Amino acid sequence: MPALSFTHRFEPAAAAGTAPLLLLHGTGGDEADLLPLGRALSPGAALLSPRGPVVENGMPRFFRRLAEGVFDEDDLRRRAGALAGFVAEARAAYGIGAPVAVGFSNGANIAAALLLLHPGSLAGAVLLRAMVPLAEPPHVRLAGEPVLILSGRTDPVVPAANAARLAAQLRAAGAAVTHETLLAGHGLTPGDLVRARAWLDEARHDDGAAAPIVA
Repeated sequence: MPALSFTHRFEPAAAAGTAPLLLLHGTGGDEADLLPLGRALSPGAALLSPRGPVVENGMPRFFRRLAEGVFDEDDLRRRAGALAGFVAEARAAYGIGAPVAVGFSNGANIAAALLLLHPGSLAGAVLLRAMVPLAEPPHVRLAGEPVLILSGRTDPVVPAANAARLAAQLRAAGAAVTHETLLAGHGLTPGDLVRARAWLDEARHDDGAAAPIVA
């Protein structure tokens, strides 16, 4: 495996016509954490799964926070830039197209930051339990980039209004956002898998999409 800027796992594609997935774990996960989810969401797709480089109380994360729900935005911007650089390295090293990010919690938050800070680095995103990463997002144009946000109705970490504000920010930037609230807390449920897989299938086969998800 090439020595790239992030510790990571890569599984090559076993099926044509599927976009690669960039798997971004939550706090305390690692590069193996979301591989089963990726295989279930898009069988045969290439999977690129980095480990968050920040360690908080022994738990990997993708960027620093000052408190629960309070992000170090300077660090977030730096880390998002580093992650965008890693994605470019991996695309060149493995010969893959722009990936669709699948992020959970902290991973979903940095995926949202990637969309807003580095447009073009992703082909879309599935944001599981995401919240607003930047208090004042930059003005960007996402040109119909497909985004699915799945929130939990009883999530104690992400307030409903915060998730709704993220959806509004991404729509204002031009993304094609689907935001749904599931009967769930902060953790993932079988419903997340069912809905995210259906959305990926719909996006892949939607001929009218401005940014179709294909390899």
